[in-house]
Amino acid sequence: MNYYMMGDYDVIVIGAGHAGCEAALASARMGKKTLAFSINLEAVAMMPCNPSIGGTGKGHLVREIDALGGEMGLNIDKTFIQSKMLNTAKGPAVHSLRAQADKHRYHEEMKKTMEKQENLDLKQGEVVDIFVEDGKACGVILRTGSAYRAKSVILATGTFLKGKIFIGEWCFSSGPNGLAPSMELADNLKKHGMELRRFKTGTPARALASSLDYTKMQEQYGDEKIVPFSFMNDNLSKDQISCWLTYTNAKTHEVIRNNFSRSALFGGQIEGIGPRYCPSIEDKVNRFSDKERHQLFVEPEGLETEEMYIQGMSTSLPEDVQEAFYKTIPGLENIKITRPAYAIEYDCIDPLKLKSNLESREIENLFCAGQFNGSSGYEEAAAQGLMAGINAALRVDDKDPFVLDRSEAYIGVLIDDLVTKGTNEPYRIMTSRAEYRLVLRQDNADLRLTEKGYEIGLVQQDRYDRYLKTKNEANAEIDRLEAVVVAPTEEVNTYLESLGSSQLKSGVSLCELLKRPEITYDLLAPLDKERKNNISMHSITQLEVQIKYAGYIAKQLQQIEKFKKLEDKKLNQDLDYTKIEGMRLEAIQKLNQFKPLSVGQASRISGVSPADINVLLVYLEKSRRSKKN
Repeated sequence: MNYYMMGDYDVIVIGAGHAGCEAALASARMGKKTLAFSINLEAVAMMPCNPSIGGTGKGHLVREIDALGGEMGLNIDKTFIQSKMLNTAKGPAVHSLRAQADKHRYHEEMKKTMEKQENLDLKQGEVVDIFVEDGKACGVILRTGSAYRAKSVILATGTFLKGKIFIGEWCFSSGPNGLAPSMELADNLKKHGMELRRFKTGTPARALASSLDYTKMQEQYGDEKIVPFSFMNDNLSKDQISCWLTYTNAKTHEVIRNNFSRSALFGGQIEGIGPRYCPSIEDKVNRFSDKERHQLFVEPEGLETEEMYIQGMSTSLPEDVQEAFYKTIPGLENIKITRPAYAIEYDCIDPLKLKSNLESREIENLFCAGQFNGSSGYEEAAAQGLMAGINAALRVDDKDPFVLDRSEAYIGVLIDDLVTKGTNEPYRIMTSRAEYRLVLRQDNADLRLTEKGYEIGLVQQDRYDRYLKTKNEANAEIDRLEAVVVAPTEEVNTYLESLGSSQLKSGVSLCELLKRPEITYDLLAPLDKERKNNISMHSITQLEVQIKYAGYIAKQLQQIEKFKKLEDKKLNQDLDYTKIEGMRLEAIQKLNQFKPLSVGQASRISGVSPADINVLLVYLEKSRRSKKN
């Protein structure tokens, strides 16, 4: 192919979805000359599916992205139209913030942030190939023939790579939301030795707001007290827009069952594997035939549009069937569909082909992020994009990789699961995947990660100063609460009894009182004559959790210490596992193929048993003693 050189950059990012945006911003903010390409600038931070950010497990990722200096939390705080904390009936480990976005403003604000970012150029263009020289990625070629050199390249192609849309019997090449797909790049990646596979996802129909009957649905309100996603925001106040809840019924399921044969999913046209935790409605009806109904949420897509998103109803059934089954649902009897639901199939990589820093094992200096790595969701994509951007920037300076382990962050869990365990379906983060979730709460993301972000040069000074102030403020207040003793006076006991709390028989500290489940920091105020009223909301949340769950947190920290011991046992990348006697053949093959960085990582590889790890530990100890002697 003939091409002409247009410029040199430190880092080039292919794609500007949620992964690409975070990757490009991270690289640029770390001082690297960065170029980001989007096949269409209307696709920058586009929300082709659910117009929301956060949710169970996902909210943790957004908080961690923010703590490290990423943009997603700040952007959703600017553009949300409803905010809600999920799982509040459970413990703080699984509390997860979720915000409904104005999807158009979310795109516009992120694009504006990218355009204003120093060291970052954002261009519209389709990358069709990458330069690979001596096994290293060193630039890109565009369809127009222009080419750019780079020291690191990041692939963040989302669902555009050989995208194909399915609506009933019809299928056609397309990216999400009707945008053009990327066709040539996939073929050229294969020529460079990358193995690709097909995954599938989907999105529900959109409906005209005025065609719906809200009297037949249950109104869903946002929280009265809005909790920001970003640590940089204290209080957010705005009028929130309601969402609506309704349900399918026997008639809905009958229409769907009668048309199974017309579904692209059941008809065999779709070869890609879809997400188990977000099945299409025909898949739900088929797999859960005993269920009388399935819930669906009707959610506004923005303040300047009449389109409503029908969450929980993705499908690959044809348009006439879609209209028929939607009209059986209370509130949707007169629905006017503005955009039909569809399934989309796309090329992605097996994440087992990636290192822990998201660099390709096959092509040096080539980093991968987002749905290209086999994950699903905006938040999972953004988290990987941030880490790929950081590591691509570090590679330019020949610095050590930045890797978070499972005990440090949900981001660590996400990436470790992908690159160590792999995935046979689009991967979704969940709180149940995190072994140490009591320590990895969303409320303490800044305490866990801001220092790390500052050290690598991504967290700016103003954020770091704010973090130190909040950290010191919370610690000082905990010390004060431990020192202030409340006497068992009649006035005190009467107040405690009014709260449903047991009376005091002897003096106790305010800290001890706060350990009681029915007592909050605010409820201590009448008993706390020395209290200052300038404690931030972040500090209050932090000190409450630390005090109430001190015993549980201490136990989990002990578990983390054991985990760290295995993670700290590093493995030589030249180690030949065939020389280790007593290890099973499957384990030898997997370990030689994967080349884990530590014993801990080796223990999480599928096909490596605890017995194999014991053999490995014995071998390492013998080797250590031999070297010592």
